[in-house]
Amino acid sequence: MIVFTGLLIFLGACSHNTDKKVQLDKLKKQHDEVTAQIQQLEKELNPQGSVIATPVSITVIKKAPFEHYIEVQGRVDGNENIGVSPRSIGVVNKIFVNEGDFVKKGQLLAELDAQVLKQNLNELQSQLKFANDLYNKQKNLWDQNIGSEVQYLTAKNNKESLENKISTIQGQINMSNITSPIDGTVEDIPIKVGQMATAGTPAFRVINFSKAKVVADVGEAYSAKIKTGDHVQVFLPDFNEVLEQKVTFASKYINPTNRTFTVEAELPSERNVYRANMIAVVRVKDYMNSSCITVPQNYIQTSKNEGTFVFIVKDENGKKLARKAFVKAGISYNGLTEITEGLKEGDSLITAGYKDLYEGQSISF
Repeated sequence: MIVFTGLLIFLGACSHNTDKKVQLDKLKKQHDEVTAQIQQLEKELNPQGSVIATPVSITVIKKAPFEHYIEVQGRVDGNENIGVSPRSIGVVNKIFVNEGDFVKKGQLLAELDAQVLKQNLNELQSQLKFANDLYNKQKNLWDQNIGSEVQYLTAKNNKESLENKISTIQGQINMSNITSPIDGTVEDIPIKVGQMATAGTPAFRVINFSKAKVVADVGEAYSAKIKTGDHVQVFLPDFNEVLEQKVTFASKYINPTNRTFTVEAELPSERNVYRANMIAVVRVKDYMNSSCITVPQNYIQTSKNEGTFVFIVKDENGKKLARKAFVKAGISYNGLTEITEGLKEGDSLITAGYKDLYEGQSISF
């Protein structure tokens, strides 16, 4: 019973869609018939051709360069934008910088609790002092050929072993210090004093914006069209400006998750007004025609029976008439469509009033 009901619904939907298509075709046919009847009646009512001209606006067609761009949204980033993580696990004892501070490479940012390690270090240093005294005495005796070689080597080994242990402990203590790996500005400090910091989790973000860049993820389909050195336009909405730049990096790696690859373009270094993660629209030129005819997309009309056309002005027997010019359209960008066939330079394109025109209609400007 359920299957039968579902079948009825499916058949009903198909029938509904079919009815709409039939109705649409019927209306289009009626439109063509009505247009033809209007033309015939105008001829009968005005046998001398004194038809009231329909006012329109025109634009004389001229050839001009046409460019097509691939547009993707990207973001502004610094060449050095680093999340600084601790090298060991520990409780944060002190933080020595604030957000917005400029720091130098190697500068101490924070200190983790290393009290136990420091106590071990003090103990080892005391043992090393005793071992050094013992070694020096054994060495003096050995230099005078007094005592055994075993005693001398044992004292030397004990001293060196303690020195190695102290060096290891000192390295572990140094790892409890978080230092800046670059010159830059501290932009974010997610940790707080008393919190547990862990290796691999950023405790600071340090950014050097002396060199800024735009980073964008571009679809795999354009991988063969974009390469290092290509011209790009970078539009920054926050500043409402367009910068003419070049691709400084085009990745050879396709991200398997979203099927994109990374494209980068450096920004002018003389301006230090950029902010990390600022929106940037990257436009990469993938087509250029130095001289062609273009028409705004909304002027192009399509007829089911006739194809694609625009209305142009023709002088016939001293009258201005609207005529359909059937065109072949190329690619489109930014509201313009390249016309490869059907128009020539000097044609008068009707740009206002064209929606209500019919073939051969008398017009005025």
